[in-house]
Amino acid sequence: MKIRRKDGSIQEVGFEDELGKNVFRHTTAHILAQAVKRRYPNTKCAIGPSIKDGFYYDFDFDFPFSEKNFAEIEAEMEKIVKESLEIKHFTTDRKKAMQIMGEKKEPYKMELLNELPEDEEISFYQQGEYLEMCVGPHLVDTSAVKAIKLLSVAGAYWRGNEKNKMLTRIYGTSFPSKTMLEDYLNRLEEIKKRDHRKLGKELGLFALFEEAPGFPFFLPKGQILKNLLIDYWRKLHMEEGYVEISTPIMLNRKLWETSGHWEHYRDKMYTTSIDGADFAIKPMSCPGGMLVYKMEPRSYREFPMRISELGLIHRNEISGTLHGLMRVRCCTQDDAHIFMTPNQVQDEIKGVVRLIDRVYSDFGFSYHVELSTRPENSIGNDEEWEMATKGLTNALDDLKISYVVNEGDGAFYGPKIDFHLEDSIGRTWQCGTIQLDFQLPQRFEAEYIGEDGRKHRPIMIHRVIFGSMERFMGILIEHFAGKFPLWLSPVQVKVLSISDKYIDYVEKIEMILKKEGLRCEIDGRAEKIGYKIRMAQLEKVPYILIVGEKEAKTDSVSVRKRDSGDLGSMSIKQFLEILT
Repeated sequence: MKIRRKDGSIQEVGFEDELGKNVFRHTTAHILAQAVKRRYPNTKCAIGPSIKDGFYYDFDFDFPFSEKNFAEIEAEMEKIVKESLEIKHFTTDRKKAMQIMGEKKEPYKMELLNELPEDEEISFYQQGEYLEMCVGPHLVDTSAVKAIKLLSVAGAYWRGNEKNKMLTRIYGTSFPSKTMLEDYLNRLEEIKKRDHRKLGKELGLFALFEEAPGFPFFLPKGQILKNLLIDYWRKLHMEEGYVEISTPIMLNRKLWETSGHWEHYRDKMYTTSIDGADFAIKPMSCPGGMLVYKMEPRSYREFPMRISELGLIHRNEISGTLHGLMRVRCCTQDDAHIFMTPNQVQDEIKGVVRLIDRVYSDFGFSYHVELSTRPENSIGNDEEWEMATKGLTNALDDLKISYVVNEGDGAFYGPKIDFHLEDSIGRTWQCGTIQLDFQLPQRFEAEYIGEDGRKHRPIMIHRVIFGSMERFMGILIEHFAGKFPLWLSPVQVKVLSISDKYIDYVEKIEMILKKEGLRCEIDGRAEKIGYKIRMAQLEKVPYILIVGEKEAKTDSVSVRKRDSGDLGSMSIKQFLEILT
């Protein structure tokens, strides 16, 4: 696949490369704009970048546009591809660029040009009659785009500002072959089936209400799942030598000023006033943890001090970014802070990495690692940042873990290691993170008495494993498509009676199972057994027990296993052995 760069040079690149995908999809966005202008000449073009798995373009139509228009646009796009239009590049000055866009009656392009310096060199790409100001790069011609699909339409304010005009955003994707497109569309269908919002409703796990946007309600079965994750988390942390605390969700403004959050994170925080003083609902638990650390004098003998907290946090997320359990305004973060001496840093980072690896392995996830370095909006000096970054890289190198460097994406107080887990259909999710922090101990004047009898500053690790309980639950729902492993299933066994004549025996089985610590439900309704089985299957229960006259007489159960089908008749003791 050949691409034409801004300097006019031709470069060979594969579609599997990130650059190749971006160039391919961005070129397709231009093909979309060209097709729209051919079909609807009065339409005004705004912007059209490539995005993950596709592209979009924002248009100002003079008629109500909908997905009904997709077919004719796709047909025009395919026509442009078959024309094999050469994509040419040239540059000009701003004055000439303004003239070109003025003649083409493109007000949004002219607005962008108006904000550039007068001496700015403007880059253009042209395919046939269509001309677009763009820095590129692009494909050398349109023929490489073999498969195109327009996916959806949405409203989008010009430049993301609600005071501006609402434009029409068309989303699409493209590939070098029809087969690749078909595979992608099949994957989209699988994603729809696994959507945690859909499954969460069907399985009775959680609810979302208009009265509480971004604040999920957990239903009884969802709360069981959440509590199972918490129990698992607590057991691991006890084994790893953590102590658990709980800090208030609302703290005085002075604390957030000391931590730096008031200056660097204020737009994400909910605030209120109490007795004439400013307070903020915590967006993270670290500052409260610092107060706990400072309650009494500390000694190096107490280190490493591992303090965990399941902290209820609130963040003021923009409404358009909210998404089920994945992006919320209120969540439970599985936070922990480790205080240590400089010579303990490497071992503690390695210990956290091993713990995260164990958790993800238990849930069947593979993952990759990214190291995020110092952002522009940061606190602290160069030497501290260099020490912190080196501490993380050395630990990863010692563990022989490969990683990608994510420049400038660290927290404002320190660099971090991010763990991106991969689910069963190949999507990645950023969950675990390890942040090495020299700043908060300084800002809070935290101290410990060292082996030399003098006062020193501790070094601090911030880390989460799940990220948030809510988001991890959403990921698990989609990863397992609602078919949770036995230990995580809110209902592990469902007991169905063929007739209400056998309800006493059904209740006896229920009592035996519950005594063994199993989570079970019974269905003794006066419904046909086929209907009851279908309902239990829709609930994705791991085991279904069917009880009728034969089972009641022989003190047995007829067992059906999810995905495996009928296991036959057996005694309750035999069934319990299978579950054990």
